[in-house]
Amino acid sequence: MNQAVQAMRKYRYVALHTVVAAAFIFTLQRFAFGATLETSLLWAIVFGIMAAGLAVMQANR
Repeated sequence: MNQAVQAMRKYRYVALHTVVAAAFIFTLQRFAFGATLETSLLWAIVFGIMAAGLAVMQANR
């Protein structure tokens, strides 16, 4: 398989992992825990960054 295609799949995997984790934690904080919008967004950003780091580590295995 072409290296460009593999790289694109890796970045797509990382982006998808980041977005899903951020959306999940935002929804959990905002609606299940009743947190403010600002707090929910902050947690979503933090968890998104951590999820991106984990996805990059996993993709590089």
